[in-house]
Amino acid sequence: VQLQASGGGLVQAGGSLRLSCTASRNIFSFKRMSWYRQAPGKQREYVADIIANGETGYADSVKGRFTISRDRIKDTLFLQMNSLKPEDTAVYYCNAFLGTVIIWGQGTLVTVSS
Repeated sequence: VQLQASGGGLVQAGGSLRLSCTASRNIFSFKRMSWYRQAPGKQREYVADIIANGETGYADSVKGRFTISRDRIKDTLFLQMNSLKPEDTAVYYCNAFLGTVIIWGQGTLVTVSS
């Protein structure tokens, strides 16, 4: 399984971006897919996830601003990010939990200017 993340970029505070993570196989076969992020000099942290039945979860820092979703036809996971803040600046990573292993995609950089 391979994951390809995209959609990062430079945006002003208050703006929006949508990240995508396209899988090489049916994403509905995954037990869970998640977004994590790593800011410069900090540890990687959880952002959001979606489990097989569609239930979602969010870190408190992004709740109400970010929305995780998935597209069955495109085998793609999304992260819609609204009301972005400078502290959201980070490299964002997607991963897929297959039941016994976790597969990570490469990161996509999000930079939010003040």
